[in-house]
This record gives sequence, structure tokens and C-alpha cells, in this order.
Amino acid sequence: MFVPDAAMTPPAAAYVYQVNLSDGGVPKRAVASAMMTVHGLTGDRQRNRKYHGGPDRAVCLYSLEVIEALRAEGHPIGPGSSGENLTLAGLDWVQVAPGDRLAIGEQVLLELTDYTTPCRLNAQWFTDGDFRRIAQEEHPGWSRLYARVLREGVIKAGDAVVLEAPAGDWSATNERDRGTI
Repeated sequence: MFVPDAAMTPPAAAYVYQVNLSDGGVPKRAVASAMMTVHGLTGDRQRNRKYHGGPDRAVCLYSLEVIEALRAEGHPIGPGSSGENLTLAGLDWVQVAPGDRLAIGEQVLLELTDYTTPCRLNAQWFTDGDFRRIAQEEHPGWSRLYARVLREGVIKAGDAVVLEAPAGDWSATNERDRGTI
């Protein structure tokens, strides 16, 4: 099993804390690196393709800081446990929204497509079984996000993550999506 090493963390403000794969379902387990294609991470599989996977849901992302905040509330959640492919650190997760783009490492470019609806399989990561704790409509800023892959490449723990403006009017689009205008 791969264990992220703090020495791998680049000086960037945001980075990939962990890359996670599974043969279906949760939790996903940490790996050193994986090939990111338009279909998602090579070696990863989703058990229920009706709700997970496909080009607009090729990758699931989550925030290390949100996971740590949930743990501080007493929930036994950890990186990869809720099914995210990439556990990211150093982003202001409340400000990240569908339409944003993330450049990861030297190759990969993702476009965030939607908030991820949590399923009952995530109940085990919550002390009261309430997996809706990470539902965007009930707890804004605590949800995982789906992304499509715009540029493929190898991704690994420690890769820098840069939030890029989406095509069009970035500030107006994001302020509207976040309900500030």
C-alpha cells in the first residue's frame, strides 16, 4: 500500500495529497501514481455506472481539509474512503465550483462538472450514518466534485494543483454559481 510522504509535497499552495483507485465501490486505496484518461484513472472502476463514471464524471475529487474537519467532528472518514479518486490539499474548497478548471502536475487538465451526490455506501464514514453530511444542497462546501478530463497524463501524489479560470467570464460565472450575484 502506498503511503503519501510529506517530503513529496511541492511548495505549491495546492497539491495532490493522494491518488485513489478501487475495483469498484468504497473505499478507494492510495497508489503512487496513475494514468488519467478521458475515462478516468486507469485501474479504477465504479460499481454503479448509472451514477458514477462516464466522460462528465470521469474523476471524483475531494478536499483533505474537509476530510480533516469531518474527522474533527468525530466521523471515521479518511482520504479515499468516500470514493474520491484525488484527495487534494491547499484549495479553498468552498470557493471551488463546477465550471472551474484544475491544472494538475505538468500534464493533466480537469474541468469540474458537478457536485457529487453521496450514496448510502458512504454511511459507514459517519458516526450517525448520515451520509447526507457531504451533500452540497444541505451542507454547501462539504461535497465532493466530479470532473471531466480535458488533457490526459500521469498524475501522482505531490503534483501541484492550480485553479484556472474557465472559458468565458470567469468571475461572473463563478459568482453566479456560488450565489454571490
